[in-house]
Amino acid sequence: MRIHREGFKILTVAFVILVGICALVWLFAGTTGLYIATGISLAFFIFILRFFRVPTRDVVTDPKKVFSPCDGKVVVIEEVEETEFLKTKCLQISIFMSVWNVHINWNPIGGKVLYQKYHPGKFLVAWEPKSSTLNERTTIAIERPDGVKVLFRQIAGFLARRIVCYTKANDTAIQNQEMGFIKFGSRVDVFIPLNSAVKVELNQKVVGTQTVLAVIP
Repeated sequence: MRIHREGFKILTVAFVILVGICALVWLFAGTTGLYIATGISLAFFIFILRFFRVPTRDVVTDPKKVFSPCDGKVVVIEEVEETEFLKTKCLQISIFMSVWNVHINWNPIGGKVLYQKYHPGKFLVAWEPKSSTLNERTTIAIERPDGVKVLFRQIAGFLARRIVCYTKANDTAIQNQEMGFIKFGSRVDVFIPLNSAVKVELNQKVVGTQTVLAVIP
């Protein structure tokens, strides 16, 4: 299993702290306490290790399709007014990422990055509708070669305290290429044109780079 680079520092710090805790337990509670502390520490470390795993997937591309930018569950499919950059009505598809999901984010389409902006904010639970505009978040807009624009937003959740975005304005985005990471539970909103053919349903589990969210003609 490969580990994402965003996890190296956290895993190192967690390992040192857990070893220290086990050493203290051994000093004050003896061998029996050490066995219990080691078991709990090992389970906790494996949980964190699993969170930063990098999946091995066969990546395909299709310029007409919008692929899921993350693993998770579809929690919103609705028509909305996108007011930050597109300034028009869109279909919004939102995906909630639990702590059990892979938390890498990928570009749902390919093209030129027109816009990228980080917004500091709150840490409401990620399934709250207001989290899309009140939570810490990063917004990215990509334009396909044919002029179609798709906007998506990384949103921090109650447990997520760090959004990482590698994509910058004027970059060339490659479809299904890694564009960022959200540390612990979070959400990604995708805004697509109204004439898009949506291919997912509410509560459907989706897989980043694999599941087609919609087809834009």
